[in-house]
Amino acid sequence: MKHIRNFCIIAHIDHGKSTLADRLLESTKTVSDRNMQAQVLDNMDLERERGITIKSHAIQMVHMHEGQQYVFNLIDTPGHVDFSYEVSRSIAACEGALLLVDATQGIQAQTISNLYLAIEHNLEIIPIVNKIDMDGAMIEEVKDQIVDLIGCKHESIIEASGKTGLGVPDIFRAIIERIPSPSGDTEAPLQALIFDSVFNSYRGVIAYFRVFNGVMKKGDWVKFVNTGNSYEADEVGVLKMDLDPRPELRAGDVGYIITGIKQSKEIKVGDTITLRSNPCEKAIEGFVDVKPMVFAGLYPIENEDYEDLRDSLEKLQLNDASLVFEPETSLALGFGFRCGFLGLLHLEIVQERLDREYEMPVITTVPNVSYVAYKRNGEKLNIHNPSDFPDPAALERVDEPYIRAQIITSPEFVGAIMKLCMDRRGTLLNQVYLTPTRVELSFDLPLAEIVFDFYDKLKSLSRGYASFDYELIDYRSGDLVKLDILLNGEKVDALSALIHRNNAEDFGRRLCKKLRELVPRQQFVIAIQAAIGAKIVARETISAMRKDVTAKCYGGDISRKRKLLEKQKKGKKRMRQIGSVEVPQQAFLAVLKMNE
Repeated sequence: MKHIRNFCIIAHIDHGKSTLADRLLESTKTVSDRNMQAQVLDNMDLERERGITIKSHAIQMVHMHEGQQYVFNLIDTPGHVDFSYEVSRSIAACEGALLLVDATQGIQAQTISNLYLAIEHNLEIIPIVNKIDMDGAMIEEVKDQIVDLIGCKHESIIEASGKTGLGVPDIFRAIIERIPSPSGDTEAPLQALIFDSVFNSYRGVIAYFRVFNGVMKKGDWVKFVNTGNSYEADEVGVLKMDLDPRPELRAGDVGYIITGIKQSKEIKVGDTITLRSNPCEKAIEGFVDVKPMVFAGLYPIENEDYEDLRDSLEKLQLNDASLVFEPETSLALGFGFRCGFLGLLHLEIVQERLDREYEMPVITTVPNVSYVAYKRNGEKLNIHNPSDFPDPAALERVDEPYIRAQIITSPEFVGAIMKLCMDRRGTLLNQVYLTPTRVELSFDLPLAEIVFDFYDKLKSLSRGYASFDYELIDYRSGDLVKLDILLNGEKVDALSALIHRNNAEDFGRRLCKKLRELVPRQQFVIAIQAAIGAKIVARETISAMRKDVTAKCYGGDISRKRKLLEKQKKGKKRMRQIGSVEVPQQAFLAVLKMNE
């Protein structure tokens, strides 16, 4: 066990984690030259296209150091704020972390938040300045920032380049010398933590775990502590580029188990595996329960695909433990699911993966956050869906979630960013100059205000130089109203939104204009209205398509033409009473892209 090292890489998005991981795998010959490609651990098409890591990936490497063979278990983690749950799981399975900072950008918000997660779990931190070969690298400046942040010695910071492989031998030496080997007792009852799982359509659920105590052998009857179910271990092994079966895994090892489970509900990420014959006394603690931040409805385009959508979501949940969903119905869209996501990027990724991996295109309703409503009779309601919003007459107050946002940027963009946050009902708490060229701003903001396009706006205002991280702090009372959209007097519940009263009218007006462009014209006039309760706050009208019924009248008496026009008018009136308006998929997406 003293020759095993378990570590993860933590950094802000786009600081070169996956590229550095490529160099580590190359140096240890874990990946053959023939199979080598950029971002080799990012095996999803989506990850490659966007250049981001969505899922944490575990892999084992073997490294020779001074004649001794060492086993390295690396868990690569995502850097985007939406996937911090993946990071917390990876950290729980490690003893050390490589803290990667881009030499051209310096320390950013997500670096700090991931670092705090690692420190909470008592991980040994190895600071690395990456991309030192770039023209704009500020090596000494960034080193000073790291020293200020974690209080390490200047000389303990490693200079590296993921692109050229510079500094990789120093990283290996630091991993061996600084990160402690796993502590654990092979004689104790088995105790292993599941930190991830994937679904394989031939072999069922494959669970990835880290053994803390005891030994797990092939053929053992293992028990999952939280669910209480027992299964035979058909196969255990370690994670190389492919699954590598082994007869047993001992304390300190990271590996996988296949038990033939086909039901996704039976394996929970964060659960403890033990032996049925000799169970451990208590489950492993220190796991964060995922809290969805943003809720949206996902509906199949064809109603008969409802069960297929449920299967797809269950399989996706195995690969993405932070996705939560429950069934719901909508008058406009039929049967679907109310899903909870960690943020808008997470929602986008789930939508894209459903389409690509399961050929399941879906209609998404307006995303919203969860509110807490207090009624006059003392009842307390959690509201994830605008249609659950109670009658305003029976309401005492509504509380909305607030976040503490941390924005790090250059001084020249401070004014524009402050204005953006103030416009979103934010309160400035603090402004600290980390260095002469970097400012940290702290704001309290309503979560609902950052859900839509806050991140994009922040990036464009700061020309990409602002980094953003947030945590949920509490719920505060707000003046919230339900805004309904009516088409021909009929509510489209999928377009309803809960919104602050001050913004409701403007939002309603913009949405009506957008829908006017997207809803196709019919043979009759369509009224698009935005309403708060019984009060209409905005209206747009789509005029009818008209056929020229008088074209066949050449000359003659005017009464002939009038008679034909009257007949057409009556037909249109009847059509309007029985005609239904189809709302195209783009209309539901329009709400997300309101300001484009």
